[in-house]
Amino acid sequence: MYIEGNDKDHWAYLIEKRCFDLVCSTLGLLVLSPIFLIIMVAIKFEDPKGYIFFSQMRVGKNGNVFKMYKFRSMKVDAEKELVKLKDKNEVKGAMFKMKNDPRVTTVGKFLRRTSLDELPQLVNVLIGDMSLVGPRPPLPNEVLKYSSREKKRLRVKPGCSGLWQVSGRNELSFDEMIELDFKYITQRSFGLDLMIVLKTIVQMIRPRGAY
Repeated sequence: MYIEGNDKDHWAYLIEKRCFDLVCSTLGLLVLSPIFLIIMVAIKFEDPKGYIFFSQMRVGKNGNVFKMYKFRSMKVDAEKELVKLKDKNEVKGAMFKMKNDPRVTTVGKFLRRTSLDELPQLVNVLIGDMSLVGPRPPLPNEVLKYSSREKKRLRVKPGCSGLWQVSGRNELSFDEMIELDFKYITQRSFGLDLMIVLKTIVQMIRPRGAY
């Protein structure tokens, strides 16, 4: 399969996409602010000493590293416990997923199932690190395991949602996720982006394959 990101980067599409990202992320942050407040209170109520937001370094377009934001859905210091769970990974490839991850809090389980933990990424979209639609932004240690072919998914800006998220999400394998990313890169358009955004909203209401 031929995959090239740059020759698809037409100025009209990129400008259209960026304007859409700016408008939607700004409106989203304003309209969803009451939901943000409820989530913040719930996280603090369950763990008063823990922090509300979680930030993590991710790899974006052309290998640029940025700080991605989420609502905290795991116990404090969960990343330090990851070493003990490596052998329980349920996804083959350069990615860690575990359905009944003991590090996830009670509130976190709900946030993950409904994808509400991802809402702070609207800030990443607003400042330009991410787009509303694009490939999942990987961790730096995941990229170290990428083959030269898998690195081609880094040719476009990562997104809050994408074909992987609306096509089964964690029910899919790493290889299937990669193929869906390649499909998006070769076929992306404003119409496809809009369709993925609408499907993402439906999935948040009727979650499937998220944990």
